Amino acid sequence: MTDPLLRAARAIDRLSLWSGRLVAWLIVPMVLCLVWEVAARYLFMAPTVWAYDLTYMLYGTFFMLGSAYTLAKKGHIRTDTFYGDWSPRTQGIVDSLCYLLFIPALVAMLWVGWFYFQRSFLQGERIVTSPWMPIVWPFKFVIPLTAAMLLLQSLSELIKSLHAARTGHWPAGDAR
Repeated sequence: MTDPLLRAARAIDRLSLWSGRLVAWLIVPMVLCLVWEVAARYLFMAPTVWAYDLTYMLYGTFFMLGSAYTLAKKGHIRTDTFYGDWSPRTQGIVDSLCYLLFIPALVAMLWVGWFYFQRSFLQGERIVTSPWMPIVWPFKFVIPLTAAMLLLQSLSELIKSLHAARTGHWPAGDAR
């Protein structure tokens, strides 16, 4: 694996880690919405019509956009019962095969998610089951954005996995 590819992988890792730290701040408005709703409902007997909708939309955004960060930090589930006993070369081969299967699914998610968002944006879609009727397209934009971020991070992981499969060791700073 050439140094430019590993440098590209590191740049993608930095982007994923930066975006994850930025997205983590969504927890603040989400918690504030929850606290406001609980206070309004139980202290003032005046529940809101918007807090529930905003909370679940923020949580969905937080959860989805945090996935590339989680992948960069090796936080997704894997079966360590076998994986931990394998050599770095075997780990790299298995990881490479898995990413080669995962990447087309992410391309499909990006493609379909973009059209899902675009239709929502062009129609000015709103949640009609809510009395607040918030617009939906900013939250539907999270779908293709998540797919793009995960796709980039998956490419980074594929590069590092191919390096491990070829050399028998993980790139510096990427020990499993």
